[in-house]
Amino acid sequence: MALPNHGANAHHVYERLGIRMPETVIDYSENVNPLGPPAFVFKQWSTYAQLITKYPDPLGEPFLSATAKYHDISIENVIVGNGAAEIFASLAKRYENKRAVLIHPTFSEYEATLSAYNVYIKEIIATGKLPLDEVLDEVEFAEVIYICRPNNPTGYLIPLEEIIQIAKYAKIYKCEVILDEAFLDFIDEKESFISYLKDFPNVIVVRSMTKMYAIPGIRLGYALASKQIVNDIRSRMPHWNSNAIATTVGAACLLEEDYRMQAIAFAKEMREHMTIFLEKWNCIVLPSVTNFICFQLPVPASSREFFEYLLAKGCVLRHTENFKGLDGKWFRVGMKERSQLDYLQKEMTAWFVENLSS
Repeated sequence: MALPNHGANAHHVYERLGIRMPETVIDYSENVNPLGPPAFVFKQWSTYAQLITKYPDPLGEPFLSATAKYHDISIENVIVGNGAAEIFASLAKRYENKRAVLIHPTFSEYEATLSAYNVYIKEIIATGKLPLDEVLDEVEFAEVIYICRPNNPTGYLIPLEEIIQIAKYAKIYKCEVILDEAFLDFIDEKESFISYLKDFPNVIVVRSMTKMYAIPGIRLGYALASKQIVNDIRSRMPHWNSNAIATTVGAACLLEEDYRMQAIAFAKEMREHMTIFLEKWNCIVLPSVTNFICFQLPVPASSREFFEYLLAKGCVLRHTENFKGLDGKWFRVGMKERSQLDYLQKEMTAWFVENLSS
């Protein structure tokens, strides 16, 4: 039985498998900042009530200007979306009946949105280092290439110099590059491609506020690109596509530098803590720079049994059956508070002792 795609909304997995959902469930399949939103969000929540009775700004202010200032870029080069997913959906029609290159494993929304517009998709498999020559060869014949950096679900960070090389080559062949930097907040803005955009009108950088700032429920994302591309994306978006609470909270989030640095340090600490545990049990752990890790059991054939065992214990991992190149033989686990990771390790240990000990 095929498992549903799920990063979050774990109840769908329980329903599909017919497993009773425990009273307490910890969803390690979602990968937002486990520290929760910045403190101001809850402290000031009552002040946002007045925004409900007014129409929001059609361009996403005050978040639009805050984003432009944060990245030192003109507001003409920024577009605000109801989450990054809306931006990907609006971009897809740009490539109708054309050719796209996707590097798998990767975020499923790229293919899902492109498929609606009869886009021919060329797939390249790379769980780690890019086969750069193959990528460049395909760019010659494509209208767009999607690159998730850092990658979801593996956590791998393609070196910036390779992205610049791809962008230069793509520019020659009039191929656009969509860089999904949804998890780049967990590293360093110096790793972002945004400062190079002025030299590459063929590159579109998509960012999300969901992951770092833990606000998935109010949906907020943005893209940075040339004025022409921004206007083209906007032409396919509904009026008032971003709500006033999201844009107000989002603008303030960008000022929370101490919060962001704390989140980066915490994710690194938990990532290392979980990696040490998994490697102790001879699991293969892919190197990650963000707030999740991807691992494989020493006996991949036991993956479904392991997954269902943990579900029954209230631990929901992200399966990889729908990630090409991982094919259900790996798991993604989002970092959580230490006590929650310790609980996961306790339940994993019980399974390992029963099934892996000689």
